[in-house]
Amino acid sequence: MGSRRVSRDLIIAPEMARTLCELSYELNRQIGVLIHRSGKIEQVIVGDHSGLMIPKLSQIRATGGRLRGLRLVHTHPGGEDLTDDDLMDLLFLRLDLMSVLKITSEGLPEKLYSAHLLPSGENGQMWSFLDPVHPARQPEGFAELVRALEEEFSRQRRTAQLDRDKDRAILISVTTESRQQAHASLEELRELARSDDIMVLGEVLQRRNKINPRFILGRGKLTEIVIAALRLDANLLIFNQELNPSQIRSITDFTDLRVIDRTQLILDIFAHRAMSREGKLQVEMAQLKYMLPRLSSRDDALSRLTGGIGARGPGETKLEIDRRRINDRLAKLAKELMAVGRERYRRRAKRRKKDLPVISLVGYTNAGKSTLLNSLTDSHIIAEDKLFATLDPTSRRLRFPQEIEVIITDTVGFINHLPKDLLQAFKATLEELEEADLLVHVIDVANPSFRHQMEVVEGLLEELGLDRIPCLKVFNKTDQVDPDAPLLEVIGREGVGISALDRETFGPFLDKAQQLMKKLIAGST
Repeated sequence: MGSRRVSRDLIIAPEMARTLCELSYELNRQIGVLIHRSGKIEQVIVGDHSGLMIPKLSQIRATGGRLRGLRLVHTHPGGEDLTDDDLMDLLFLRLDLMSVLKITSEGLPEKLYSAHLLPSGENGQMWSFLDPVHPARQPEGFAELVRALEEEFSRQRRTAQLDRDKDRAILISVTTESRQQAHASLEELRELARSDDIMVLGEVLQRRNKINPRFILGRGKLTEIVIAALRLDANLLIFNQELNPSQIRSITDFTDLRVIDRTQLILDIFAHRAMSREGKLQVEMAQLKYMLPRLSSRDDALSRLTGGIGARGPGETKLEIDRRRINDRLAKLAKELMAVGRERYRRRAKRRKKDLPVISLVGYTNAGKSTLLNSLTDSHIIAEDKLFATLDPTSRRLRFPQEIEVIITDTVGFINHLPKDLLQAFKATLEELEEADLLVHVIDVANPSFRHQMEVVEGLLEELGLDRIPCLKVFNKTDQVDPDAPLLEVIGREGVGISALDRETFGPFLDKAQQLMKKLIAGST
């Protein structure tokens, strides 16, 4: 097909354009060439009359706001202009240029029609059209155009240099819930992302009667999300709903972006925050259980047989080996966690011998449990305004004004749709709660969704069989509630109100806790 190189200053060599048109006219098929920025022809693609199937391209240069360094020039034997599919390919693949050669009735090039991406998306458009030109009369300067475009892309990047190592995400929630629940759930996803040090660049909330089984949302909406991701330089999509393996695969293939769901995000937060050996073991177990059903058999590399000379039969596939290794690791983790659990049981037994009653703080994540423990016991455990700031249980001694001494324990916070594998992995830690004589349910009353959060915690306590233990409701952050609001009267009827940052508000709480502890101690003697 003529020269294997094209002048860097031309879109396509005129003689190559003529050859493409002649072949396309004779075959009645679209024919395209992928040309590297250096002028080297990377691939020749033959399609059918109405389209081309572009092969999967390397990810090199496709990230960080850069163009891919490739342009596609292809024929349209039917005489169509640049189609929507052409423009979508230009957008999704971040090509330097998308060009179409229209063919005359004699099989010769009519004109070359081209479009390139716009760095700033002017007037909602992500591309701009060049003036049509005959291949033999192309003006020089293509290399300069691409260089200027890429400089502008780099200049327009919204991510500061200091944040270049952070993930930059668009949050997506597709739900059948009520509008209020949907907004509260998306707000929680935003807080989860913040807790994992992820930059949130945009949010998409879509309420549907029926969830798309393949993409969760429609192709049109997903296309809009890809356009937004390109404009904002996002590299990650976070879905609020748990995705199955085929959904993750379909969305990843369609968007060419990394895709995770809420469960993966929570697991990643736990992986960063776990400090104790037990916590790390529990998180690893939960991650492996999540990963096991998601091992894909699609990749050829995973389906190659690994048996060799002297092996019995064809041997195992790479996929089977991965599964077996994960199962072996899970079995080992279970044994290690059992050993840690026995040690924890021995510590609890020593505590029981001292006849010290136990109060356990429970509640939704970020309700203020660690702050309350610090204020009650003059401790300095980590208490951040982030979800899941506390993973490892912490115990301290507390002496009430009437000389009753207790052990007070801080525990991991609960959350809506807590991954079952994570709950299962943390069962050993949550067994601490079974030893509690009194549960103190800390509630963030300043959160508009606090009622829903209360229901989540109470549901999980019931699931864990802990609803039999006496429970005192403590409504925290009353300093952030209007003092004249009728809500405070309701709080007074259901429990006690405090501000965990202000010890002067602890009087009613300490009095009520002391009364309950006295009753429990008297009942046990």
